[in-house]
Amino acid sequence: MNNRDCCDRRGSLDFHMNGRLLWLIGATFVWLSACVQPQQIELIEREQRRLRGDTASVHSDVESLRASLADTRANLQQIQRDFNALKERIEETRYQVGRQLGQSSREGDQRVKDLETRVAKLDESLKAQEALLKSRDEELKQLRDTLQTAQKALPEPSPGNAMSEAAAGETDAIRRDYEAAWRLLDKKDYKAAITRFKDFLKKYPKSNLANNAQYWIGESHYALREFDQAIIEFDAVRRKYPQGEKVPAALLKQGFAFAELGEKINARLVLQEVAEKYPNSPEAAKAKLRLKALES
Repeated sequence: MNNRDCCDRRGSLDFHMNGRLLWLIGATFVWLSACVQPQQIELIEREQRRLRGDTASVHSDVESLRASLADTRANLQQIQRDFNALKERIEETRYQVGRQLGQSSREGDQRVKDLETRVAKLDESLKAQEALLKSRDEELKQLRDTLQTAQKALPEPSPGNAMSEAAAGETDAIRRDYEAAWRLLDKKDYKAAITRFKDFLKKYPKSNLANNAQYWIGESHYALREFDQAIIEFDAVRRKYPQGEKVPAALLKQGFAFAELGEKINARLVLQEVAEKYPNSPEAAKAKLRLKALES
């Protein structure tokens, strides 16, 4: 027997066996159907209906999920588009800001350079002003030194110098009263000296020492830094005793008093008068030095 015959016979045998199996299953189903009770059938049908309902509900849920998924996918796509658009706007804004920052940076650098140039110029100007101020300070110091030297060269006031030749024809009483007032001045008791010199002028208005007494009243107020009153008293020397020997000194100290008060114009006028009217006097030399100091 060859292989082909064996295969045909095996196939025929399988066919017969399958047929018999199908017949047996069908018979069994018929037998079972005959044995099933009506209640069981109703239960089976009810269970089938429930299963169909559950299937329909699940199918509905699946459709709802599909729709929701579709909406979500659409929303995601829209968000992606919005994100891309926003990203493009950010890139454009970054580019514009970069350009502006670059321009601002260049402008800022130029401003810094301009400020540095101005600061350098101001520094040079400041150095020049400092050099000029230093030069002026040196000149002023020289003037002060010269003024102090000139003042020291003048004789210190003393009863003898104060009275000089004017007291030669005075009585002993006049000389004693004058010297008493002078001693108070020499002790720097200026207020008491003012009172005694004023008393002297009341008692001896026609004395040769009257212009000296008036001058020392002005000097006492000057020493007390009562410059306004000193100016008045020095001016009285010139008005009351225009030919007196104390007029140049009174004008000089009047100019000094104006300078102390900051009235430079009046100070210059008075000091120029001293220099012009009494050019050979010690007061004229001191007036010229003070004028130079006022001009610096």
